[in-house]
Amino acid sequence: MEETKFSLNQTPISTILAWVESGAIAIPEIQRPFVWTSSQVRDLMDSLYQGYPVGYIITWQNPDVRLKDGSTSQGKRILIDGQQRITALRAAISGLNVIDKNYKNAASLFRSIRLQRSFARARVRRSVAKNGLAISPKLW
Repeated sequence: MEETKFSLNQTPISTILAWVESGAIAIPEIQRPFVWTSSQVRDLMDSLYQGYPVGYIITWQNPDVRLKDGSTSQGKRILIDGQQRITALRAAISGLNVIDKNYKNAASLFRSIRLQRSFARARVRRSVAKNGLAISPKLW
């Protein structure tokens, strides 16, 4: 009998974020810092709002992986793919401050006026393109 090498699960975003908050999912030392722009975060949030797929999150269980905080991954899922999306979601939903590509503490993305305005403009542009008229932007 062949051993199962992976499983594919559909997990709600709220559950994934809860795993991150609880420490069940950890970021390995090899992952790059957060490099997305506010426009990329806005587009991710808009895709989720519209119900579009936003890709897979890939985790791996290995007790010997070194984490960003210097500890090992014993008992945790290691985030292999999806770090930028997960970090963007945490910043947008929880107001989490993130470390940027220059390894500096970046301002909270969701609380950024620039992000809120760019999200509102994108919603208005899409409404105009779809309906031919401008409606009040729906921020959530």
